[in-house]
Parts: sequence; structure tokens; C-alpha cells
Amino acid sequence: MSHVYWILILNLWILKATSLQSGSRTVLREIGSGGGGSDPKDYGVELNATNFDGVLKDTPATYAIVEFFAHWCPACRNYKPHYEKVARLFNGPDAVHPGIILMTRVDCALKINTGLCDKFSVSHYPILFWGPPTKFSTGWKPNQEKSEIREVDNWRTAELLLNWINKQIGSSYGLDDEKFENEQLPSNISDPGQIAQAIYDVEEATATAFDIILEQKMIKSKTRASLIKFLQLLVAHHPSQRCRKGSAEVLVNFDEFCPLDMWSSDKHDVPTSNLKEVLHDFQICGKEVPRGYWMFCRGSRNETRGFSCGLWVLMHSLSVRIEDGESQFAFTSICDFIHNFFICEECRQHFYEMCSRVTSPFKKSRDFALWLWSAHNEINDRLMKEEASLKTGDPKFPKIIWPPKQLCPSCYHLQGPKDKGTNQIDWDQNEVFKFLMSYYGNTLISLYKGKGVLADDRANATLDDLVTSTNAVVVPIGAAFAIAIASCMFGALACYWRSRQKSRKPRRSWN
Repeated sequence: MSHVYWILILNLWILKATSLQSGSRTVLREIGSGGGGSDPKDYGVELNATNFDGVLKDTPATYAIVEFFAHWCPACRNYKPHYEKVARLFNGPDAVHPGIILMTRVDCALKINTGLCDKFSVSHYPILFWGPPTKFSTGWKPNQEKSEIREVDNWRTAELLLNWINKQIGSSYGLDDEKFENEQLPSNISDPGQIAQAIYDVEEATATAFDIILEQKMIKSKTRASLIKFLQLLVAHHPSQRCRKGSAEVLVNFDEFCPLDMWSSDKHDVPTSNLKEVLHDFQICGKEVPRGYWMFCRGSRNETRGFSCGLWVLMHSLSVRIEDGESQFAFTSICDFIHNFFICEECRQHFYEMCSRVTSPFKKSRDFALWLWSAHNEINDRLMKEEASLKTGDPKFPKIIWPPKQLCPSCYHLQGPKDKGTNQIDWDQNEVFKFLMSYYGNTLISLYKGKGVLADDRANATLDDLVTSTNAVVVPIGAAFAIAIASCMFGALACYWRSRQKSRKPRRSWN
């Protein structure tokens, strides 16, 4: 226990020392603000030389447009309303078509951006460039061969710019499109690679769940322990590096802001209100999350999919990252978390009833992953019937027994699912487990790996070795030495906790 104590003390010291330098309590809120400031109603994201590469590298969007302008240029001022009309469709939490294109602006009249504008050979204003977000770090030169960055050559009005975009990606978007109209949502039934987009939804769901817990004042004396256990699970096995770091920061500071004697008074509302204000400073998945929209989990209606889908992906991803000695702890942590913090009453009761049916402790991670998969299908089976009767389901994403045969033909011995429940299907559970490991393991994080986020982050090598049980997402955290040390301490804390869990005998108690 003394090891944990000293790790906690050292982390607190590092975090507080870092906060004195940065003017913020958290080490995760370091992205600079946009160039010369922007109207709150603007949709285009203003970038500068300090955050240009980071924002473009981190965006979930497939494409980006960067407009280089000067704030003193009359033509630029006159063009801005046109650019904003298009940006409204793609940027922000109320975007009509989110996660497709990130539309940004750089003010070349600011001295901080002189080198950045030279890097793109900006010779007149405004000038627009298009390409994959991660490719902008190399800059652009006229007549450059094999560059994936292109100059937009037809942009003078909003209509012309949107028509140009439609030609590039084969879409038919219109300036009058509204949310959930003219949707072009791909089905996820036959393409396993689409789960890669869900890494952003897992982050979104984690941040949303944390916000709900704070908004609803759900941390009580009886629920405190279950939240700590779930945070421990996230620190060690969340598929997103920034969520692991944010969870570690919350966990390290938890006893300071939520001590055991907090509820010694009968006035429960007072401490929980203060707790909400304090913990809101800790953004559990980083400054940019929640983004306010969904990618893989986006439904065709405002009220479908979204948070519940993202939470399921999170739980499945946790189930394939744990080791055998952690399977019972993961099971009780997830069951208790849903029981105490999921506020859909019928869903909460159904899930915990399934947890209560388990009479023997899990000894293998495979068994826990398959149990969670089976539980998910049992819930889908119930909801299929209810939604078919009440017509409340998402017409483009109806509930199905999962995985469908199109995604995993080897998972089925005989007949694929028709209108029957999961119990009537002859599953090959060995193949199901292989599919779960691939789908929620490497494929889930492949989008981050494809962006090169993992390749050059040497500062996090120690943390990556200590924390991950599979290949995991690593997000650059800057060059500050104190932050690098904090990262290693977070990893050491998670590693020590995991080693303690492996040495314990499995328990049947669910607290």
C-alpha cells in the first residue's frame, strides 16, 4: 500500500507544479486559442502556428480545408460569410454532416503565422487548400508532385465551394441541408473497418458518461467505490490514450476532492455541488472532448444510437484488453458502474439482472468477453421486438443479433440469424472470440495508427509499455518534462494496480 501512497503523492506534486506553470489545474488543456479570436457564431475553426499540426492531426474528419487569409483584406472579409455557410454543414456539435470535413482558417496577418503561411507559399488572399488532415504538416509548394494537398480552384461563392467539395467526395450536399436530412450514413453491417471511427465515439461516450454523473450528482457514499473501480479499469485499458491519462488524473485527485468522510453530514447536496464544480476542471478525455457529435454511432434520427452505442463499444473494447487475472474485476466494475450510473431505469435493471445470473467468478478474459457479447445480444433481442412493435427504432440501423453473417461468416456453424434470438443460432464461440478481439482490438484503433499518432511519440514509450495490454492509442502531450514524468507516473500507478489485481484471488462479491 505504501507504493501506491507514494505514487499518488508524487503525482499530486507533479500535477500541481505543472498547473502553476500553465495557469491550469490540468496537464491536458494546453492547446492554444485561435489566432485573432473569432465570433462565437463562426463555424470555421481558427488555427495558428502553435496548434495547426495538432488540431489537424487529431480531427476525426476525413478531409480538411484550410483558408489562408488576412484580417485587413476587404476581399477576405467579404468572402467570410460564404465560407461560413459551408462550414456550418461540417463543423461543430450542430453540424449537419459531422466528421467528414474540418473547415479551418489561418490569419496570415498575424506575425505568429508568418512561417506557417510561407510553408504553404501563400502569395495572395484568400487561398484555400484541400487534403487529408494529417498531410497538411508537410506544407505545399506550387507544381509540387505527389502532394495530397491541393489548391481549391473554384471557391468564390458558397455554392461554388460546396459544388467543388461534392465533386471531390461524390456527395450531393446542399447549403439548405438540415440535420438528419439528406443523410448519407453508411451501413456498418458488412464493413468491419468502419469500427475504426468508433474510437472517437468511445471518447465521446466516456466524457458524456462523466458529465452525466456530475450533472446528476450521482457520486454518493454508496456509489463512490464503484466509480473508483471503473476509473481504475479505464486507466489501465481504455483504448484511447488521452482518456487513460484523463482518468488517471481524476483517480489520482479523487481522494482530495471526494474523501470518505464527505458524507458524514446529512447535507449531501452541498458537497456534491462543490464536487461537480471541481471535477468539471478535469476533462476526462482531453480539451476537445466531448465534440458534440457521433461518428460510427451516429443514428439517422436525433434520438437513436449515439451515447448508448458508444458506451457499448467502450465496454466491448475493455473486455478484449484485459488479462485473465483481471476478468472478474472487470466484470464487477462494469456491472456496478451500469447499476449505479446508467440512468435509463429499464436498461439498468435488465443489465444488472444479467450480471446477477452469473454464479461463478470469471477466470478467463475470453469468458468475460463472450459473456458481454451474449448479454448485448440478449438486450438487442428484447429491443428488436419492442421497437418493431412500437416503431421506435432507427430505420437505417435496426437492432440485430450480432455479429451478422456479413461481418463474420465463420462465427456461424449453420444458419445465420433471421427473426430468431441468439439462443437459436449455432455459434462457433471460438470464432466469435477471435472476431471480438480483432474488431474491438486492433481494428478499433487502426484509424489513430493510420494517422501516425503511434509512430513518433517517443516521450510516451514508457507509459505505452506499462499500461497497454494491446496496441493502444498514443496522443502527443508536448515536450514539457513535467508532463512526461506525470505520464510515466500514471502508467506506473496503472501497472501497480494491475499487478495487485493479478495476485488476488477471484471474489464472487459484487459489492
